[in-house]
Order: sequence, then C-alpha cells, then structure tokens
Amino acid sequence: KAAQWYRKAADQGYADAQFNLGVSYHNGDGVAQDLQKAAQWYRKAADQGNANAQFNLGVKYANGDGVAQDLQKA
Repeated sequence: KAAQWYRKAADQGYADAQFNLGVSYHNGDGVAQDLQKAAQWYRKAADQGNANAQFNLGVKYANGDGVAQDLQKA
C-alpha cells in the first residue's frame, strides 16, 4: 500500500517519495522487485538533490546493480 502512495507523490515530483519508491523497487516491497526501476527512481530523486538517492545510485553504478557498471558515475 505504501508503494502506491509513494508512486502518487513521486509522479508529482517529490524527491523523498521518488527515493522511497526506488527503495521499494530495490527490495520488492509492495511491488515486484525491479533493480532497473529502482535506479530510475533513485536518479529522479538524486537529480533533485536527495543525498540518500545519490548514495544509493552511486552504489548501483559501482556494483552494476540494475545499471551498467560505471565507476566514473559511481
């Protein structure tokens, strides 16, 4: 249920909701696990300055988790 509310707020541009939706997709919490969607939502939040999303996205790039590994972007 929480993922549904995060999605509504994320679609309206709320960075915290975008980050939380990324976490939901990463963990498969309330939605099917999808590491690529997690990265996409982390990117949206990171672009708005959300530090947690920036960190998580960096880890994803470092590990090639849902994105192509890219140590420069990490």
